[in-house]
Amino acid sequence: MLITQQPVALITGSAKRLGRQMIKTLHSNGYRVIIHCNQSRAGADALAIELNQLREHSAAVIQANLLDETHWPQLAQHAVACFNRLDVLVNNASSFYPTPVNSASTLQWQDLFGTNVKAPYFLSQALAPELAKRQGVIVNMVDIHAERPLAEHSIYCMAKAALLMMTKSLAREFAPTIRVNGIAPGAILWPPEQSVVLQEHDKAAILAQIPLQQLGSPHDIAKTLLFLLQSPYVTGQIITVDGGRSLGASTKA
Repeated sequence: MLITQQPVALITGSAKRLGRQMIKTLHSNGYRVIIHCNQSRAGADALAIELNQLREHSAAVIQANLLDETHWPQLAQHAVACFNRLDVLVNNASSFYPTPVNSASTLQWQDLFGTNVKAPYFLSQALAPELAKRQGVIVNMVDIHAERPLAEHSIYCMAKAALLMMTKSLAREFAPTIRVNGIAPGAILWPPEQSVVLQEHDKAAILAQIPLQQLGSPHDIAKTLLFLLQSPYVTGQIITVDGGRSLGASTKA
């Protein structure tokens, strides 16, 4: 395949964790990739170097603060300019931390809704014309807690619920030229310690809620993404990847 014909994917928040694995999986399947970061520029650059060593001119980095509305048009323009096309947008970047209702603030609301709903919506809007040219795909990273609330995380859960409905709404509005789907992970990686501190008994309680009795892997999410990109008759769907956790009754942790 000529390099100009290789599809291009932009994944927000992809310098580390799930986003990083999604980047690597798409790259290994012939995609050129755009790694977006905000504060993790060193990690993003290192990943791009690694991938470009495997295949020249196949990875690029864009740094932008998704909470800054002035960055959105530039991010969209830069993304298309990287390889002169864009086929896939994955809205992965997300803030996550507890917001007990008795202490929740408007700044937390703006952060959680900004990263999880507002930026994905307007980035999708900005990139829709280019994606439509390519019969492109948008994939939103939702969460099982969009439908099953997590204790002391009301704002986050509300934001992910809005993202879930955004996914279904845009699937109708962008059809037939753009497909829009979502992935709802369960327990894949433990949260970073700076956002949520989990003790060993907390982890054990979470694992007890999972019928498969284990954490998932970032590879599980990346493979689901690849499936959605390769399934031209699937749109408006949320695929849950949680080891069966959402089948249970308990959502205490």
